[in-house]
Amino acid sequence: MSANSKIEWTDHTFNPWEGCQKVGPGCDHCYAETRNARFNGGQPINWGPGAPRRRTSVSNWSLPKRWNDQHEAFFAQHGRRQRVFCASLADVFDNAVPLEWRDELFTLIRATPHLDWLLLTKRIGNVAAMVSIIPGWLPANVRIGATIVNQAEADRDIPKLLALPCPNFLSMEPLLGPISFEGFFANPANPADGTNALEDIHWVIVGGESGPGARPMNPDWARSLRDQCEAVGTPFLFKQWGEWAPPATRDDLRSLGDMMRAGKAIHIYGDGREPDGHFRKGDEHLLHVGKKAAGRLLDGRTWDGVPA
Repeated sequence: MSANSKIEWTDHTFNPWEGCQKVGPGCDHCYAETRNARFNGGQPINWGPGAPRRRTSVSNWSLPKRWNDQHEAFFAQHGRRQRVFCASLADVFDNAVPLEWRDELFTLIRATPHLDWLLLTKRIGNVAAMVSIIPGWLPANVRIGATIVNQAEADRDIPKLLALPCPNFLSMEPLLGPISFEGFFANPANPADGTNALEDIHWVIVGGESGPGARPMNPDWARSLRDQCEAVGTPFLFKQWGEWAPPATRDDLRSLGDMMRAGKAIHIYGDGREPDGHFRKGDEHLLHVGKKAAGRLLDGRTWDGVPA
């Protein structure tokens, strides 16, 4: 699915700058912070309060224009427009980013009209104020996304996303708890219209956590979001299990006891309670097998829904 990115839901990844600050539980094991430290002698010099954000090179900033110039060949091969995930190593709507950098980014976005830009943020509450001071509001080729990892973040941030006048999406990765849209109305000021908020979400991406210290994702959390999306016709993409996944073969189950004793397996329940160390009929298990082995099959198949 990806041309210049390993991320399943995009074709290209573009970072106009690097650096950020942790703002929620989904940030606890930030891969971008770890990467920043690896390239800076063990210290994440562009992370945290007061840390400078590092603008990327002129040659890197020229890449989107090159992709834009290739749009006819890409469309002929794939039958769709190219998607660009912007700021995988940062946050476009980070308060610490200089205003002129963000202004130049939106100038670049307008100069590449054949690309669909995916701006994913953990600071969805900043978007309206930060974009309103940029002339022209939002370019037509922008889709704004919010990272949501649990019900508390959903309740707080999805109404802010729905208030923006643009195509939207949710990235529910790492999914750290069950999320329900029951009783969650698209227009909180007028719940009498009965519109489920999920009906006004254009795309939902779900995935478990990867990397050191990754927290397991209960399969029922992912299944519930899939079923909720299917009920209202919202495209659903299952990105990955992460480090933990359900057993895929009988051999996995035969080695379950050894893996439990080694701390490489847990058993869970459909309601998301913590494991208590006992095996019971009907329990579901998760094995710590690593991201690559875990894969991205949910109930035996891939789920690659994307917006039209």
